[in-house]
Amino acid sequence: MFVNRERELEMLAARWMSDQAEFIPVYGRRRVGKTTLLQVFCADKPHVFWVADLASEAELLRGFSRALWEFAHPDERGPLFETWEQALRYAGELAAQARLAVVIDEFPYAVAATPALPSILQRMWDIHLQRTRLFLVLSGSQIGMMEREVLFYRAPLYGRRTGQIELHPLRLRGVRDFFPHYTSQEQVEVYAILGGIPAYLASFDPHRSVSENIVAQILEPMGPLYDEPLFLLREELREPRLYLAVLRAIAGGRTRLNEIAQATGLPPTSVSAYLSSLRGLRLVERRVPVTERRPEKSKRGLYHIRDPFFRFWFRFVSPRCSDLERGLWEGVLHTVEEQLGDYVAPVFEELCREYVAALSAAGALSFAPEAVGGWWDRRAEVDVVALSWTERQMLLGETKWWSRPVGVNVLRELQGKTQAILPGPEWTAQYVLFSRAGFTEALQRQAKDAGILLVEAVDLLGG
Repeated sequence: MFVNRERELEMLAARWMSDQAEFIPVYGRRRVGKTTLLQVFCADKPHVFWVADLASEAELLRGFSRALWEFAHPDERGPLFETWEQALRYAGELAAQARLAVVIDEFPYAVAATPALPSILQRMWDIHLQRTRLFLVLSGSQIGMMEREVLFYRAPLYGRRTGQIELHPLRLRGVRDFFPHYTSQEQVEVYAILGGIPAYLASFDPHRSVSENIVAQILEPMGPLYDEPLFLLREELREPRLYLAVLRAIAGGRTRLNEIAQATGLPPTSVSAYLSSLRGLRLVERRVPVTERRPEKSKRGLYHIRDPFFRFWFRFVSPRCSDLERGLWEGVLHTVEEQLGDYVAPVFEELCREYVAALSAAGALSFAPEAVGGWWDRRAEVDVVALSWTERQMLLGETKWWSRPVGVNVLRELQGKTQAILPGPEWTAQYVLFSRAGFTEALQRQAKDAGILLVEAVDLLGG
């Protein structure tokens, strides 16, 4: 399925219509849908779509040469270019005659075989390609490499791009298109298990239950997602076993740098480097209380696994691999079903923060927040906080992934935390409550009179 990429397609279409030379890097983690996006975009346009792989420089240059020649001469067997300069110049000659898209997918593989390729491409762009009608796209899953070689200030290709796309996982609402017959609760559960990676979502059968899909796709050793985290780490990182140790520590509740170092037995400096790489892959994030004015300097940062599927895998699969390899999946499934509510709850918190951020972006709040996140100290914790230092206003929210309706007691508890979080007496607070199973009549009456926002899980999905 191809869903919910309208914004990216519109951006690419707008650049295509410029009829000038365009250079657009497209990057994002593996399985996020980069190739599918570019194939859909190119489908009705003159294009050369070439995918690099793990091969020698000669093999890759031969494959790229053949792709270019076969586009211009589909019925002829042509010469193979001897250098990348010759191949790129030929691409420019084709684009000088008419608009042409050239997509180099998995660009990092080509750079691994030819480290000078970014510099060669930069030189050819400056001398020749930028004066043609070439629509050049470089796509890659190795985010760090794409940034180093294409996007960052010291990159050879820095300053040449005319646009860029970092393709992110789908938002929660994208789950509806994959599972239109699931209830809103089941759709949230699927998102909490798989996240927004299209390839993961497509692996689940919408006509089977969530539990049946978990068994067939994740707990079955021959299932497509059984060892997906291991595969991704081996593809993207050196010393994957050390990164696994770091991720296991975080999944086990060690969220501070010194705690991770103690759990792994690694020096804190090494742990910092590993965490930096995992953050670059968008697998781990560092969170600080939303009231921190300089979050990058804060000493209150906690590390969390950012990707929902990685969280699920490290919680339920990694500790039980030996049982699963022996076919003992029933006990693991029982654990998943028993603990699923507790597992989904923090993901639900994150979705609620995203919902408030979307309301803010749409101008649907009574003030304009400058930050949205969570807050905690030794005294209390607030799940959702939106604040404006300029207007001295806050929106405080509580989330409950309960099977029963939320009542007035939850509101009172939230209101009781107000003084702990407000920076000063001149600040004012508003309130929002999120619930999986609705709200009691008493809370609904009080919320209506006091202007308190009540949001159910179905609202997060867009109705």
